[in-house]
Amino acid sequence: MPNVNDDIEANPIFTRPGEATSYPANRIPQNESLPSTAYQVVHDQSMLDGNARLNLATFVGTWMDDEATKLYVEAADKNMVDKDEYPATAAVETTCVKMVAAMWNAKDPDNTIGTSTIGSSEAAMLGGLAMKRKWSNARKAAGKSTEKPNLVLSSAVQVCWEKFCNYFEVEARFVPISLEHKVLDGYELEKYVDENTIGVVCIMGVTYTGMYEPVKEVSAKLDQIQKDTGLDIPIHVDGASGGFIAPFCQPDLEWDFRVDRVVSINTSGHKYGLVYPGLGWVVWRDKEACPDDLIFYVSYLGGSEATLALNFSRPGSQVLLQYYLFLRLGYEGYTRVQSNSRSVAMYLAEEIGKMEPFELWNDGSDIPVFAWYLKDSASKNWSLYDLADRLRLKGWLIPAYPMPDDLADLTVQRIVVRNGLSHDLATKLLGDIKDDVAFLQKLDGPMPRDAATTHQFAH
Repeated sequence: MPNVNDDIEANPIFTRPGEATSYPANRIPQNESLPSTAYQVVHDQSMLDGNARLNLATFVGTWMDDEATKLYVEAADKNMVDKDEYPATAAVETTCVKMVAAMWNAKDPDNTIGTSTIGSSEAAMLGGLAMKRKWSNARKAAGKSTEKPNLVLSSAVQVCWEKFCNYFEVEARFVPISLEHKVLDGYELEKYVDENTIGVVCIMGVTYTGMYEPVKEVSAKLDQIQKDTGLDIPIHVDGASGGFIAPFCQPDLEWDFRVDRVVSINTSGHKYGLVYPGLGWVVWRDKEACPDDLIFYVSYLGGSEATLALNFSRPGSQVLLQYYLFLRLGYEGYTRVQSNSRSVAMYLAEEIGKMEPFELWNDGSDIPVFAWYLKDSASKNWSLYDLADRLRLKGWLIPAYPMPDDLADLTVQRIVVRNGLSHDLATKLLGDIKDDVAFLQKLDGPMPRDAATTHQFAH
């Protein structure tokens, strides 16, 4: 990054007589610029960003059609929290909550409770807060201590849950994954829960690898624990990605409100919901599952508004875009789009699994995401970090990273297939991977690597 005394030079061809030709890098300029000049400076600085279509690291949507972009621009000034000024957008949000609740098999979708959020992280935190408040209220009613609440989750959980536990003073109890238990599946769950457990988080699409955690199996284990101990522990499902895949690609899989212990579910509208970044959803099983004392009624710009969120002002445009996609695609369209992404993921996984140095962690048949690692017999002259660097030279962003604590010595590489990665592009990617693997396999000595320059990837 430029130092405070550095200047950003504007190309003379973009400036007009009398305009500044340079700008302080980290300070607001003293003088004005023409809109076209300021635009060009910002445009040029962002040119070094990657090609979103070739970014196979991110889950976040990077493309929408022209009609969606038109809606986006038309609604750019709408503030989602201001329901008095934008009642039509507020009504669309309510409609979307009911649609999502029905998609997740809520018993009474028209009378449940939910909200849009700025992303699935905020939605997850609201689900966690509701479980903590329900636990706390029950403990108070029973005259018991409300100190030291804990939450049980997989060690491969997304970092937003670590933030939740940190910010809201909940002990995180991580169930380690292993080669035998690749996800939280109920194994030895009784060792992690007690009377202070506010809930268990199940992930529909683990960020590290894309695998589903078997919600119904975890629920059955909790049923057994309740039978043995009397502990009645709810489940929150983090469906950040799978919440928009399973209803269309695995409709018979019971992971949602068909499982009685599931009290809340979050998802990302801006992942496999196919909306531009900035949208999440959280829905509760029913109004009883979300304590009333989490809902605020505030006076805002002439009206009384109910708000259930960590953020206040936030864009309303993405909510309209989600509604647009529900109308545009319907179940049939979402099934076609998601099934195509899943087909591409399974094709890539099968072909990569055939390559001699690699062992698949999973095959992309849950959400369209899969990971692989190097076999013990693979050459020690290179690592998956080297392959990631080689692919980056060709524009592909395919991260390599260590697995969670108990498997921290295992490095995996992961591909996220989103709408827009066609079979043709996937075939081109496979060709590039094969070429780079062939190059690395021919090395007669270790690949030079400065640990300080290794591209780090965080979830």
